[in-house]
Amino acid sequence: MEQGGLLLGLMLPFLGTALGAAAVFLMKDYMNCRLEALLIGIAAGVMTAASVWSLLLPAIELSGGGRFAFIPACAGFLSGVLFLMLSDRMMRKRKQKNLQTRKTGMMVFAVTLHNIPEGMAIGIALSAAMQPLSGVSLASAMVLSLGIAIQNVPEGAIISMPLKANGCSKMKAFWKGVLSGAVEPAAGALTIFLTSLILPIMPYLLSFAAGAMIYVVVEELIPDLTLHTSSYLSAIAFSFGFVLMMSLDVAFS
Repeated sequence: MEQGGLLLGLMLPFLGTALGAAAVFLMKDYMNCRLEALLIGIAAGVMTAASVWSLLLPAIELSGGGRFAFIPACAGFLSGVLFLMLSDRMMRKRKQKNLQTRKTGMMVFAVTLHNIPEGMAIGIALSAAMQPLSGVSLASAMVLSLGIAIQNVPEGAIISMPLKANGCSKMKAFWKGVLSGAVEPAAGALTIFLTSLILPIMPYLLSFAAGAMIYVVVEELIPDLTLHTSSYLSAIAFSFGFVLMMSLDVAFS
């Protein structure tokens, strides 16, 4: 495999996140409550769908199928929920002045955490493509990388835009959104070198990230929706985000 193809495969998802984060430059200086509620609803839908199709279902599949294939997914999922819950409690004890900043920080952390196993999945695909007898081609690995890159576009946007709404400058919000995707090529590169060690625990890593994301959706995003707007608008925004991410996951899986 040429080094250029390997580098492109690792970097495509990161570029997708950066493209999504750039949406912050299209925002006005101030965001009205209705628009903010729409973004929160879309973010909740995107994160819920990503947790199922990008993380939990692949975790069950990697567990080998069978009657007890759900056990690693359940263990990882509950561990992710517990980890985020304890982290949230620690942040609350510090009595952070800006409550909205804490909530946005939790969402940024969860999405960044979710990017790590996605990067590992790309690393595994690229590593397999380097093996002549693996049956995995470079083209199929690149399709996976491109699919994740497309999925990352809305994820980059749901990080940078709430940061801008909470007072960050557009440039600072953009770079924070970009950095949330920087873990993906790093995790992919590390996995290429450590595939034999990481592959057995991938179901746990994937479902751990899913649990973290669902915790943020239930604890932070959905309660915010009820404060900002009507339940009808919240349901529409959530459904749109969910369907968007589900469609991208299925189309490019």
